Amino acid sequence: MRRKLNAGKQDNNSGKIKAADSTVVQDSLRPYALADKLRALRLRRSMGLAQLAEHTGFSMAMLSRLENGRLVPTLPTLTRIALVFGVGLDYFFSDPRKRHVVSVVRKSERRRFPADPKSAHVSWYFESLDFRVNERKLNGYLAHFHPVPPEKIVPHHHPGVELIYLMKGRLEIKIGVESVVLAAGDSIYFDAMQKHSYRNLSRSVCTAIVVTTASSQL
Repeated sequence: MRRKLNAGKQDNNSGKIKAADSTVVQDSLRPYALADKLRALRLRRSMGLAQLAEHTGFSMAMLSRLENGRLVPTLPTLTRIALVFGVGLDYFFSDPRKRHVVSVVRKSERRRFPADPKSAHVSWYFESLDFRVNERKLNGYLAHFHPVPPEKIVPHHHPGVELIYLMKGRLEIKIGVESVVLAAGDSIYFDAMQKHSYRNLSRSVCTAIVVTTASSQL
């Protein structure tokens, strides 16, 4: 009987310690306002929870709990979300008054994302070239355009402007009713609010540097 009582006391103490640890973690993270920063990132890109769930692989319910402060995010969770929005982990934990002036992204650090995770025919993939920089004035990407049937290409648009410098291959860009073909070394600048699409005219992958203004993303 005494052993059972002692075991019960140990279980109660263990539960109290875990609850205390959880409170300490939440109190320690509160000054960083992680929930507010997560919500601000998503709203700044005009992205819904469903779209963010597709890009991260997390459920909408989990993302909602993170944004409401009902769930403390782990570092792997923050890392995956940070990659989607092209920011570094320091965005969540650094003083916003102390911004990086110089930021280097190594080739091995970049991750490749599909333009449309739901599509069976992904026409292009992109890698963020400046994801470590917070409060960016522009967005830089390395884009890879794959050959797909013309009927599978879906036009899109986003706020701001877009600049494309083609490094390899031949790329057809449709902007509204206008069509332009770029060869390696060519570049184009256009209003990205116009519906536009990309079509690879080469047999292999086309590669380009794409720059958009900070309020938009590919």
